[in-house]
Amino acid sequence: MTKKRVFSGIQPTGTIHLGNYLGAVKNWVDSQERYENIFCVVNSHAITIKQDPKQLAQKTYELAAMLLACGIDTKKSSLFIQSQIDEHAALAWILDCNIPMGDMSRMTQFKDKSAKNPKNINVGLFNYPALMAADILLYQVDGVPVGEDQKQHLELTRDVAMRFNRDYGECFKIPEALIPKVGARVMGLDNPESKMSKSSSGANHAIFLLDTPEVIMTKFKKATTDSHNTIVFDTTRPGLYNLLSIYEIFTHKSRESIEEEFVGKGYGHLKTAIAEVVIESLRPIRETYKKLMNDQAYIKQILDEGAQKVRPIATSTYNKAKELVGLI
Repeated sequence: MTKKRVFSGIQPTGTIHLGNYLGAVKNWVDSQERYENIFCVVNSHAITIKQDPKQLAQKTYELAAMLLACGIDTKKSSLFIQSQIDEHAALAWILDCNIPMGDMSRMTQFKDKSAKNPKNINVGLFNYPALMAADILLYQVDGVPVGEDQKQHLELTRDVAMRFNRDYGECFKIPEALIPKVGARVMGLDNPESKMSKSSSGANHAIFLLDTPEVIMTKFKKATTDSHNTIVFDTTRPGLYNLLSIYEIFTHKSRESIEEEFVGKGYGHLKTAIAEVVIESLRPIRETYKKLMNDQAYIKQILDEGAQKVRPIATSTYNKAKELVGLI
C-alpha cells in the first residue's frame, strides 16, 4: 500500500524548545514509518522579520542538525532548505494572484506579528500564508501536521487549492490537517495560560533542547502549579495539567497509571520526576547535535540530497500550475 505523503516546515529562528519538540518534531520522527514525509527548513519565511544574514545562514544549518539529532532519518524522509527550490516563491506568486485581499487580512498571525514588529510591517509578512500554501501544494501532499495556531493557514491553503482547481483545472491535491491528540499545545512553565514560545522573555518559561541538565531541573522546580494537594489530570488546573501531559508523552504511560504513581506525593516529587525523564530523553539529542555541528559539510550534503530528491515533484506541480494560468 502506498504511504500517504505529508509535508512539514519549521523556521530557523530561535532555538527549538520542548513545545516545538513535543508539538511537532517528535511527532514527525514517530510518523516516519507511517508516512512519506517531506521536511523543510522554511528559511524564506524567516525574512519577513529582519534577520542578520550570516546568523540566518548559520541558524539554518543548526536547525537541520537539530532535526537530524531528534531522529529525522533521511533514508525514510526528505529534508531540505526551502530557498534551495525556487518553485516555492514562484508558485506563491501565482497563488497571490488568486487569493482575495479579504482572506489575507483575516489571518490572525499577520495581526499578531504586526503588533510585535510595528516598525517592520512588510508585504512579505502579509503574504506569508501564500508562501506557506505554496510550500504545501507543491508536493501534492495528503496531510499537514499543524498546531492549533496554524489551522487557519491550512484552511486558506485548502480554499485556494480548491478554487484554483475549479477555475483552471485539476492541479493540486487538497491536504488534510493532522493534529496530534497529545502534545499539540505545550504551555509555558512560568505561565501555563500561555503557549510555550521562543520569544518569551521569562527565564523559566521554556525548556530548550540544548539546555543543560542543571538548567532543566531548575526550570521544572520553578514551574507554576497551584495550591491543591492531589496530582490528577484536570484541565481546570493548567499548570499541573501541562506538567502531567509532558510526563505522559515522555513516559508513554497511561493517565491512570501516572495518577496512581503520584498518589500521596507532592509537587516537588512530581517536578523532579518530570525533570529526570526529560533530561534523560534529551541527552542523546544534545550529544548527537554536537557531533553533527562539528561536520557542517555533512549537513550540507544531506540537505542538497534532500532538495534533489523532492525537486522533481515541485517542478512538475509548478509547471502544471504555470501552464494552466497561461504563463509560457
